Amino acid sequence: MRVLVAGATGVVGHPLVGALRERGHQVSALVRDESRAPDADRIVVADALDRETLLSGVRDARPEVVVHQLSALRLLREDPPEAFARTARLRTEGTANLIEAARAAGARRLVAQSIAFAAVPAGAPVLDEDAPLYVDAPDPGWAATVRAVAALERLVLDTGRDLDGVALRYGTLYGPGTAYARDGGTGQRVLAGKLPLPEGGAGVTSFLHVEDAVGAAVAAVESTSTGAFHVTDDEPARAARWLPHYARTLGAPPPRTIPATLAPRLLGWFMAHQLTAARGAANDRARAALGWKPTHPSWRDGLGHGPRVAPDGEGTR
Repeated sequence: MRVLVAGATGVVGHPLVGALRERGHQVSALVRDESRAPDADRIVVADALDRETLLSGVRDARPEVVVHQLSALRLLREDPPEAFARTARLRTEGTANLIEAARAAGARRLVAQSIAFAAVPAGAPVLDEDAPLYVDAPDPGWAATVRAVAALERLVLDTGRDLDGVALRYGTLYGPGTAYARDGGTGQRVLAGKLPLPEGGAGVTSFLHVEDAVGAAVAAVESTSTGAFHVTDDEPARAARWLPHYARTLGAPPPRTIPATLAPRLLGWFMAHQLTAARGAANDRARAALGWKPTHPSWRDGLGHGPRVAPDGEGTR
């Protein structure tokens, strides 16, 4: 098939181009900066926020399937507010532009990246895809992020009969190029002993290795199933379990314990939420509908592993 990968320089998009080509697909890589483009059958240089350029580039590539892996999270180290603001625009305005371009090019399927950790923290420790999204979170930044995710999913899943939509809700990514790599932001924070554990550590995280995110995207490209799917490993874990393990694996000092009431002030709202209240995400539907299963079924086998690199190493692609 002819597949266009938008966001082909990202931590998932870059290896996805190669994985799709290995499966025999003809792959176009949509990038803003041609110098960072992966090896592909065709390079399309366009900004998803520039409607006219995007329409022209996608039309010329004539994809049958469009894969949306767009984000600006590689800017997190340099400018976190801009990283989140631009990513929100890519999830709303950029998604709308990409859907219009896909339709104009005659594509029949759209596979988009979403997240599995945006649910309201209520009910069971592990939730399925029917759980409501936390669009009214008390933190304005996280509420805006979740509203953008909700908008992306509405756009992708309500495309009508002419364009089949899939939203892959990735778990918390670890592996090369992620925040949880040794040289990533979270890895460096743990190595420096600057990520304490709120008392109880009751928040549940569902992790996902980058390789499994790529595998799920390939499965979704080749599937006929539609809908939103949690793409996570098989072992949702409380912070009280994964954070000490992560520190040990990195060779970092054990995380000190702090009162849970102090966590938002010391860690920031989102990290405090992740460690104290977040819910995990069940992957049953992705397994059944997409025929996918993680090759890294447990975070225990990979979180914190990897080469030791310089502290100033690049944390994202």
